[in-house]
Amino acid sequence: MLRAYIGKLWELAEIDERIVHLLADSGTGYDELFRRGFPGQMFNFGIAEENMVAAAAGMATCGKTPFVYTAGAFLCYRSLEFVRDDICLPNLNVKLVGMGSGLAWSSLGPTHHTTEDIAVLRALPNLLILSPATPNQVSAAVEAAYRHNGPVYLRIGINNEKEFFEEGVPLEIGDNDVLFEGDESVVFTTGSILEEVYNAVAMLRREGKSVGLINVTTIKPFNYAAACRSIKGKKQAIVVEEHSIYGGLSGIIAETIALNALGVPLSVIGLEDQFAVGYGTVQAVRKANGLDAESLYSRLKKAKRHEQLYVG
Repeated sequence: MLRAYIGKLWELAEIDERIVHLLADSGTGYDELFRRGFPGQMFNFGIAEENMVAAAAGMATCGKTPFVYTAGAFLCYRSLEFVRDDICLPNLNVKLVGMGSGLAWSSLGPTHHTTEDIAVLRALPNLLILSPATPNQVSAAVEAAYRHNGPVYLRIGINNEKEFFEEGVPLEIGDNDVLFEGDESVVFTTGSILEEVYNAVAMLRREGKSVGLINVTTIKPFNYAAACRSIKGKKQAIVVEEHSIYGGLSGIIAETIALNALGVPLSVIGLEDQFAVGYGTVQAVRKANGLDAESLYSRLKKAKRHEQLYVG
Protein backbone atom coordinates (compact mmCIF):
# COMPACT_ATOMS: atom_id res chain seq x y z
CA MET A 1 0.00 0.00 0.00
CA LEU A 2 2.89 2.40 0.70
CA ARG A 3 4.18 1.99 -2.85
CA ALA A 4 0.67 2.59 -4.20
CA TYR A 5 0.36 5.74 -2.09
CA ILE A 6 3.69 7.24 -3.19
CA GLY A 7 3.13 6.14 -6.78
CA LYS A 8 -0.16 7.99 -7.05
CA LEU A 9 1.19 11.01 -5.17
CA TRP A 10 4.10 11.13 -7.64
CA GLU A 11 1.64 11.17 -10.57
CA LEU A 12 -0.32 14.01 -9.01
CA ALA A 13 2.80 16.01 -8.06
CA GLU A 14 3.99 15.86 -11.67
CA ILE A 15 0.90 17.80 -12.77
CA ASP A 16 0.34 19.96 -9.68
CA GLU A 17 3.22 21.73 -7.98
CA ARG A 18 0.90 22.77 -5.14
CA ILE A 19 1.14 19.25 -3.70
CA VAL A 20 3.52 18.97 -0.74
CA HIS A 21 4.43 15.76 1.09
CA LEU A 22 4.97 16.14 4.87
CA LEU A 23 6.69 13.50 7.04
CA ALA A 24 7.48 13.04 10.73
CA ASP A 25 10.58 10.84 10.43
CA SER A 26 8.18 8.31 8.96
CA GLY A 27 9.60 7.98 5.47
CA THR A 28 10.59 4.86 3.57
CA GLY A 29 12.67 4.26 0.48
CA TYR A 30 9.65 5.28 -1.58
CA ASP A 31 9.62 8.67 0.13
CA GLU A 32 13.31 9.13 -0.59
CA LEU A 33 12.53 8.63 -4.28
CA PHE A 34 9.79 11.27 -3.99
CA ARG A 35 12.26 13.69 -2.40
CA ARG A 36 14.67 13.22 -5.28
CA GLY A 37 11.93 13.80 -7.80
CA PHE A 38 10.35 16.78 -6.04
CA PRO A 39 12.95 18.27 -3.66
CA GLY A 40 10.93 21.45 -3.12
CA GLN A 41 7.71 19.60 -2.34
CA MET A 42 8.73 17.38 0.59
CA PHE A 43 9.34 18.39 4.21
CA ASN A 44 10.41 16.23 7.16
CA PHE A 45 9.37 17.65 10.54
CA GLY A 46 11.01 14.97 12.67
CA ILE A 47 9.07 13.46 15.55
CA ALA A 48 6.86 16.52 15.87
CA GLU A 49 3.49 15.44 14.52
CA GLU A 50 1.55 18.34 16.07
CA ASN A 51 3.88 20.86 14.45
CA MET A 52 3.57 19.03 11.14
CA VAL A 53 -0.23 19.18 11.20
CA ALA A 54 -0.18 22.85 12.19
CA ALA A 55 2.29 23.63 9.39
CA ALA A 56 0.08 21.79 6.92
CA ALA A 57 -2.80 24.04 7.92
CA GLY A 58 -0.63 27.08 7.29
CA MET A 59 0.47 25.74 3.90
CA ALA A 60 -3.16 25.14 2.93
CA THR A 61 -4.01 28.78 3.65
CA CYS A 62 -1.26 29.70 1.15
CA GLY A 63 -2.77 27.58 -1.62
CA LYS A 64 -0.76 24.39 -1.13
CA THR A 65 -2.29 20.91 -1.00
CA PRO A 66 -0.49 19.15 1.88
CA PHE A 67 -0.45 15.37 2.23
CA VAL A 68 0.47 14.74 5.88
CA TYR A 69 1.94 11.26 6.25
CA THR A 70 2.91 9.37 9.41
CA ALA A 71 1.95 6.42 11.60
CA GLY A 72 -1.80 6.49 12.13
CA ALA A 73 -1.64 6.30 15.91
CA PHE A 74 0.54 9.41 16.17
CA LEU A 75 -1.49 11.31 13.59
CA CYS A 76 -4.89 10.54 15.12
CA TYR A 77 -4.17 10.63 18.84
CA ARG A 78 -1.11 12.77 19.45
CA SER A 79 -2.19 15.43 16.94
CA LEU A 80 -5.95 15.34 17.54
CA GLU A 81 -6.37 18.90 18.82
CA PHE A 82 -4.41 20.26 15.84
CA VAL A 83 -6.46 18.20 13.40
CA ARG A 84 -9.66 19.45 15.01
CA ASP A 85 -8.86 23.12 15.50
CA ASP A 86 -6.33 23.91 12.77
CA ILE A 87 -7.73 21.81 9.91
CA CYS A 88 -11.34 20.73 10.43
CA LEU A 89 -12.66 23.88 12.11
CA PRO A 90 -11.53 26.20 9.26
CA ASN A 91 -12.28 23.40 6.74
CA LEU A 92 -8.83 23.52 5.12
CA ASN A 93 -7.70 21.46 2.15
CA VAL A 94 -5.33 19.12 4.03
CA LYS A 95 -5.01 15.37 3.40
CA LEU A 96 -4.06 13.28 6.46
CA VAL A 97 -2.58 9.88 5.67
CA GLY A 98 -2.32 7.46 8.60
CA MET A 99 -0.15 4.49 7.67
CA GLY A 100 -0.49 1.25 9.56
CA SER A 101 -4.23 0.89 10.08
CA GLY A 102 -5.53 -1.64 12.59
CA LEU A 103 -2.86 -4.04 13.87
CA ALA A 104 -0.44 -3.37 11.01
CA TRP A 105 2.38 -2.23 13.34
CA SER A 106 2.15 -5.70 14.86
CA SER A 107 5.68 -6.01 16.27
CA LEU A 108 5.50 -2.64 18.08
CA GLY A 109 2.40 -3.28 20.16
CA PRO A 110 -0.64 -1.27 21.25
CA THR A 111 1.18 2.08 21.39
CA HIS A 112 1.48 1.88 17.60
CA HIS A 113 -1.79 0.11 16.75
CA THR A 114 -4.40 2.26 15.04
CA THR A 115 -7.49 0.61 16.48
CA GLU A 116 -9.50 3.64 17.62
CA ASP A 117 -8.93 6.08 14.77
CA ILE A 118 -12.40 5.83 13.25
CA ALA A 119 -13.98 6.39 16.66
CA VAL A 120 -11.72 9.38 17.37
CA LEU A 121 -11.98 11.16 14.03
CA ARG A 122 -15.48 10.37 12.83
CA ALA A 123 -16.98 12.94 15.22
CA LEU A 124 -15.03 15.79 13.63
CA PRO A 125 -17.10 18.00 11.30
CA ASN A 126 -15.94 18.54 7.71
CA LEU A 127 -13.63 15.48 7.70
CA LEU A 128 -13.93 12.91 4.91
CA ILE A 129 -12.68 9.47 6.04
CA LEU A 130 -11.53 6.86 3.50
CA SER A 131 -10.50 3.30 4.39
CA PRO A 132 -9.13 1.47 1.33
CA ALA A 133 -8.50 -2.26 1.60
CA THR A 134 -5.97 -2.93 -1.16
CA PRO A 135 -3.15 -1.19 -3.08
CA ASN A 136 -5.37 -0.37 -6.07
CA GLN A 137 -7.94 1.12 -3.72
CA VAL A 138 -5.21 3.20 -2.07
CA SER A 139 -4.30 4.69 -5.45
CA ALA A 140 -7.95 5.46 -6.14
CA ALA A 141 -8.43 6.89 -2.65
CA VAL A 142 -5.44 9.24 -2.99
CA GLU A 143 -6.91 10.49 -6.26
CA ALA A 144 -10.32 10.96 -4.62
CA ALA A 145 -8.75 12.78 -1.67
CA TYR A 146 -6.89 15.09 -4.04
CA ARG A 147 -10.08 15.89 -5.98
CA HIS A 148 -12.01 16.59 -2.78
CA ASN A 149 -11.80 20.19 -1.60
CA GLY A 150 -11.51 19.92 2.16
CA PRO A 151 -9.99 17.82 4.95
CA VAL A 152 -9.52 14.09 4.32
CA TYR A 153 -8.25 11.28 6.53
CA LEU A 154 -6.94 8.28 4.63
CA ARG A 155 -6.09 5.12 6.61
CA ILE A 156 -3.85 2.58 4.88
CA GLY A 157 -2.16 -0.72 5.65
CA ILE A 158 1.53 -1.57 5.30
CA ASN A 159 1.67 -5.37 4.94
CA ASN A 160 1.50 -6.30 1.25
CA GLU A 161 -2.26 -6.61 1.24
CA LYS A 162 -3.84 -8.92 -1.33
CA GLU A 163 -5.48 -7.23 -4.31
CA PHE A 164 -9.20 -7.72 -4.93
CA PHE A 165 -9.94 -4.80 -7.24
CA GLU A 166 -8.99 -3.78 -10.77
CA GLU A 167 -6.34 -1.17 -11.35
CA GLY A 168 -7.53 2.25 -12.43
CA VAL A 169 -11.11 1.92 -11.19
CA PRO A 170 -12.02 5.26 -9.55
CA LEU A 171 -13.18 5.42 -5.97
CA GLU A 172 -16.59 7.04 -5.80
CA ILE A 173 -17.04 8.65 -2.40
CA GLY A 174 -19.87 6.88 -0.60
CA ASP A 175 -19.80 3.68 -2.63
CA ASN A 176 -19.35 0.27 -1.00
CA ASP A 177 -17.88 -2.86 -2.63
CA VAL A 178 -20.11 -5.92 -2.78
CA LEU A 179 -17.78 -8.90 -2.95
CA PHE A 180 -20.43 -11.55 -2.29
CA GLU A 181 -24.21 -11.42 -2.46
CA GLY A 182 -26.09 -13.36 0.21
CA ASP A 183 -29.71 -14.01 1.11
CA GLU A 184 -29.31 -15.09 4.74
CA SER A 185 -26.83 -12.67 6.28
CA VAL A 186 -24.44 -9.90 5.33
CA VAL A 187 -20.95 -9.17 6.68
CA PHE A 188 -19.52 -5.64 6.66
CA THR A 189 -15.80 -4.95 6.98
CA THR A 190 -13.30 -2.19 6.20
CA GLY A 191 -9.58 -1.74 5.63
CA SER A 192 -6.73 -4.17 5.16
CA ILE A 193 -8.33 -6.99 7.15
CA LEU A 194 -10.47 -7.65 4.06
CA GLU A 195 -8.38 -10.66 3.01
CA GLU A 196 -8.99 -12.44 6.33
CA VAL A 197 -12.71 -11.69 6.23
CA TYR A 198 -13.00 -12.68 2.58
CA ASN A 199 -11.37 -16.06 3.25
CA ALA A 200 -13.60 -16.71 6.27
CA VAL A 201 -16.78 -15.85 4.36
CA ALA A 202 -15.61 -17.96 1.40
CA MET A 203 -15.29 -20.97 3.74
CA LEU A 204 -18.87 -20.48 4.89
CA ARG A 205 -20.11 -20.13 1.34
CA ARG A 206 -18.38 -23.38 0.36
CA GLU A 207 -20.53 -25.01 3.05
CA GLY A 208 -23.63 -23.70 1.32
CA LYS A 209 -24.21 -20.67 3.56
CA SER A 210 -25.67 -17.69 1.71
CA VAL A 211 -23.48 -15.01 3.28
CA GLY A 212 -22.86 -11.64 1.67
CA LEU A 213 -19.73 -9.54 2.08
CA ILE A 214 -19.46 -5.76 1.76
CA ASN A 215 -16.24 -3.77 1.97
CA VAL A 216 -16.81 -0.23 3.24
CA THR A 217 -14.32 2.19 1.71
CA THR A 218 -15.98 5.47 2.69
CA ILE A 219 -16.41 5.66 6.45
CA LYS A 220 -17.62 9.25 6.34
CA PRO A 221 -19.91 10.29 4.75
CA PHE A 222 -21.31 6.80 5.20
CA ASN A 223 -23.79 5.56 2.63
CA TYR A 224 -26.69 4.70 4.95
CA ALA A 225 -29.10 4.14 2.07
CA ALA A 226 -26.91 1.49 0.43
CA ALA A 227 -26.29 -0.21 3.78
CA CYS A 228 -30.03 -0.30 4.47
CA ARG A 229 -30.66 -2.00 1.14
CA SER A 230 -28.02 -4.61 1.95
CA ILE A 231 -29.36 -5.30 5.45
CA LYS A 232 -33.11 -5.14 4.91
CA GLY A 233 -34.74 -8.57 4.87
CA LYS A 234 -31.65 -10.43 6.10
CA LYS A 235 -31.71 -12.74 9.10
CA GLN A 236 -28.60 -11.10 10.48
CA ALA A 237 -25.99 -8.40 9.93
CA ILE A 238 -22.40 -8.92 11.09
CA VAL A 239 -19.49 -6.50 11.38
CA VAL A 240 -15.84 -7.60 11.40
CA GLU A 241 -13.33 -4.85 12.05
CA GLU A 242 -9.67 -4.51 13.04
CA HIS A 243 -10.71 -1.74 15.42
CA SER A 244 -12.47 -1.25 18.71
CA ILE A 245 -16.11 -2.26 18.49
CA TYR A 246 -16.90 1.06 20.18
CA GLY A 247 -17.25 3.92 17.72
CA GLY A 248 -16.00 2.03 14.69
CA LEU A 249 -17.81 0.33 11.83
CA SER A 250 -19.84 -1.68 14.36
CA GLY A 251 -21.31 1.55 15.68
CA ILE A 252 -22.06 2.81 12.18
CA ILE A 253 -23.97 -0.34 11.24
CA ALA A 254 -25.78 -0.34 14.60
CA GLU A 255 -26.87 3.25 13.87
CA THR A 256 -28.04 2.20 10.43
CA ILE A 257 -30.21 -0.58 11.83
CA ALA A 258 -31.59 1.39 14.78
CA LEU A 259 -32.25 4.74 13.11
CA ASN A 260 -33.97 3.07 10.16
CA ALA A 261 -35.93 0.58 12.29
CA LEU A 262 -34.69 -2.37 10.25
CA GLY A 263 -35.19 -4.85 13.09
CA VAL A 264 -32.28 -7.07 12.00
CA PRO A 265 -30.04 -8.71 14.66
CA LEU A 266 -26.45 -7.47 14.69
CA SER A 267 -23.29 -9.31 15.77
CA VAL A 268 -19.93 -7.58 16.02
CA ILE A 269 -16.39 -8.94 15.89
CA GLY A 270 -13.46 -6.72 16.80
CA LEU A 271 -11.52 -5.55 19.84
CA GLU A 272 -13.94 -5.81 22.75
CA ASP A 273 -13.01 -2.88 25.01
CA GLN A 274 -9.39 -3.97 25.20
CA PHE A 275 -6.03 -3.31 23.62
CA ALA A 276 -4.76 -5.99 21.28
CA VAL A 277 -2.55 -8.69 22.78
CA GLY A 278 0.61 -10.21 21.34
CA TYR A 279 3.61 -9.16 19.27
CA GLY A 280 5.09 -10.45 16.04
CA THR A 281 3.87 -10.62 12.46
CA VAL A 282 0.50 -9.11 11.65
CA GLN A 283 -0.79 -12.64 11.01
CA ALA A 284 0.34 -13.76 14.47
CA VAL A 285 -1.20 -10.75 16.21
CA ARG A 286 -4.47 -11.15 14.32
CA LYS A 287 -4.58 -14.81 15.37
CA ALA A 288 -3.88 -13.90 19.00
CA ASN A 289 -6.88 -11.57 18.89
CA GLY A 290 -9.23 -13.87 16.99
CA LEU A 291 -9.07 -11.86 13.78
CA ASP A 292 -7.35 -14.28 11.40
CA ALA A 293 -9.37 -16.13 8.76
CA GLU A 294 -9.69 -19.42 10.69
CA SER A 295 -10.78 -17.68 13.90
CA LEU A 296 -13.20 -15.47 11.99
CA TYR A 297 -14.68 -18.54 10.29
CA SER A 298 -15.45 -20.06 13.70
CA ARG A 299 -16.80 -16.78 15.09
CA LEU A 300 -18.96 -16.16 12.04
CA LYS A 301 -20.45 -19.65 12.37
CA LYS A 302 -21.42 -18.82 15.95
CA ALA A 303 -22.86 -15.52 14.82
CA LYS A 304 -24.96 -17.28 12.22
CA ARG A 305 -26.40 -19.43 15.01
CA HIS A 306 -27.42 -16.16 16.65
CA GLU A 307 -25.13 -16.65 19.63
CA GLN A 308 -24.31 -13.27 21.15
CA LEU A 309 -20.62 -12.53 20.56
CA TYR A 310 -20.32 -9.62 22.91
CA VAL A 311 -22.42 -8.04 25.63
CA GLY A 312 -21.35 -4.59 26.77
